[in-house]
Amino acid sequence: MTTPLACVRQLATRLVERPSDLDPLLDQVADRPFVLLGEASHGTAEFYRLRAEITRRLIEDKGFEAVLVEADWPDMLRLNRFVTGDSQDTLLEAFDDFQRFPQWMWRNDEVRDFVLWLRDYNASLDDPQVGERQQDAASVGMYGMDIYSLHRSAEAVIAYLEGVDPEQAERARRGYACLDHRGDPFHYGRNVAFGLSPSCEEASIELLTGLMNKASDYLDADGRRAVAEQFFAEQNARVVVNAEAYYRAMFTSRVDTWNLRDEHMTDTLKELHYHLIHQGRKGKVVVWAHNSHLGDARGTEMGWGRQQHNVGQLARQRFGNRQVLLIGFTTHTGHVSAARDWDAPVQHRWVRPSLADSYERLFHQSGLDRFYLPLESNRADPLKARLLERAIGVIYRPETERASHYFRASLPAHFDGIFHLDETAAVSPFDRGDAWQKEDIPDTYPFGV
Repeated sequence: MTTPLACVRQLATRLVERPSDLDPLLDQVADRPFVLLGEASHGTAEFYRLRAEITRRLIEDKGFEAVLVEADWPDMLRLNRFVTGDSQDTLLEAFDDFQRFPQWMWRNDEVRDFVLWLRDYNASLDDPQVGERQQDAASVGMYGMDIYSLHRSAEAVIAYLEGVDPEQAERARRGYACLDHRGDPFHYGRNVAFGLSPSCEEASIELLTGLMNKASDYLDADGRRAVAEQFFAEQNARVVVNAEAYYRAMFTSRVDTWNLRDEHMTDTLKELHYHLIHQGRKGKVVVWAHNSHLGDARGTEMGWGRQQHNVGQLARQRFGNRQVLLIGFTTHTGHVSAARDWDAPVQHRWVRPSLADSYERLFHQSGLDRFYLPLESNRADPLKARLLERAIGVIYRPETERASHYFRASLPAHFDGIFHLDETAAVSPFDRGDAWQKEDIPDTYPFGV
């Protein structure tokens, strides 16, 4: 009987910093239109760099047409205009809408490098022989799929309508007034839940429906850009509908807000996919988000006991297993950019070595250092045992490592493949405050406190 350790050593392909490193993954992709690339933390440089490298190959070799990331729609839309050449922003100005915590998730050197590559790639498609419209059709955009931009998305809908239908813009302004733009979305949700202010649920749904029903009228303007702007506005209106429900649900016990958030993310993936198809394209999308969103929740304790689902699971159910490839990323130790508490400054934290009885420790024990491990075949069955798997978000609390950052998983049910990078470094934020000082490994580790 093959042991889990022997299984890893037999199936893994070591990464030796050659283009061929990614060939096994590209073979798995085949003709699938959805590739979901995770990360075990929101602040590990190698995860960002490797996802960027994979995405470049997917764009150049497999014809992928969009990058959808765990960021808010209006924030990423400004960056999208930059990479598609539809902006007068400088590079750093294109990142200026990422003002909500945690800014370093997207305002970092690793994302900047990919953005520059993608802008250059799109510019290289401009062929004077075929004209600007053909170039626009081939451009690869970057989009956000998160749910937090309640007020900014409402403002974006009003701004769009002011340009195409001033009368409807005034209705939107009145309809969205109950969102109380002066306050925090959490305050809106609390006040509605406790009956202190009216709900915007009905108004937000009516405005989304009206925007979609009037699409043909608004698209009298000629060209692909008008279609794109209508789609951007519809998606902002969809964010308002779902964010309004999300913030209300935070103060009730009847609805799991995790599920609402991941349902919204999956709906955004679906809408972007069909928007591309309606433009005569293939609808091929690569997604960047945390492992906890992009692995199949049914392969973890999220699905076993908490009745939670996620984007990976929902995408498989909506589009079919053979249409979606789920790829995770893990590390054993190193450093990470993360905060100690929500809304606290980003710090350069030391990642403690992985716990015993974890997949990360198993991978460390393989001695392979950096490798890709495919998990789709029956040969990966020895890895089905439910081990620990680590997840570091924007907050890292090593003092409660087991409770805060580990969950049980059956890896072949969670992902179709894993990249393991044994020791990793922190992403480099644009905005490095005094707190971003590299945390040293204690001389007494592991014997001291």
